[in-house]
Amino acid sequence: MQQTDLSTYNNHPYHPGANAFKRLLWYYVNAIFINSAWLPVSGVKVFLLRLFGARIGNGVMIKPRVNIKYPWHLQIGNHTWIGEGVWIDNLTTVAIGSNVCLSQGAVLQTGSHNYKSRSFDLIIGPITLEDGVWIGNGAIINKSVVAGSHAILSSGSVTTKNLDAYSIYQGNPAVKVRDREIL
Repeated sequence: MQQTDLSTYNNHPYHPGANAFKRLLWYYVNAIFINSAWLPVSGVKVFLLRLFGARIGNGVMIKPRVNIKYPWHLQIGNHTWIGEGVWIDNLTTVAIGSNVCLSQGAVLQTGSHNYKSRSFDLIIGPITLEDGVWIGNGAIINKSVVAGSHAILSSGSVTTKNLDAYSIYQGNPAVKVRDREIL
């Protein structure tokens, strides 16, 4: 029976979309200004993210201790909230619509590994959160997921599948529990 052999892992086919200097510079900017608690001012964070290639709309609120892997793969619409401790691990595109709420500790994970491969190859897929989506605190969105307009993933839930528009999902794995009605 074959076994995983991480010494054979080769990440060479993946390209993060920026040169090594830009990635290193972003690492420190992210650590000092974005993924820290000392700078509560959202406008500075938005400015820095845009400087590194993120496309961000107006009225975006970014709370302390947010971690963003590669801003050049990030798109955020207008009036979106990114809560404390959110981790956007965007090895590829993460598109977040307008009026989206990512609650504290939510994780958007665009990468994983092929567990069938001896070398545990990297696999990636984009994430799209359409307008009005709410991701509860501690919830996890995995690669290649589209959350339809105004869908909700409740606190602590995990999804690997698309979320229908105006639907509420809960659990691990997340299942639809009811429709979302906005009054």
